[in-house]
Amino acid sequence: MARFYRRCWDESRGDEFDAWGHSVWYFEVDDDGWPVRQIEVYERGPVLRYGPGHDEDQCGGLGQASLDGPDEDWSPFVITRTTFEDAWESASE
Repeated sequence: MARFYRRCWDESRGDEFDAWGHSVWYFEVDDDGWPVRQIEVYERGPVLRYGPGHDEDQCGGLGQASLDGPDEDWSPFVITRTTFEDAWESASE
């Protein structure tokens, strides 16, 4: 069963795209917590989308780690499927 998360990052990327600023990330994850689709919304930059058929590009890529790891609790960041789908559609415009 898919799960959905939205998390703000108050840190910059630390790479050549650092000027994009802070970001909000949306994830759809599978039963094991692995990202299936991902959206990155930067305050002064583009909106990036990764998922089936487009798992990476010159700016980054779909997360390569399970969000179900023992080191982090993602429960405060749970969102609805509808919230995720709205963000996914907005990111395609």
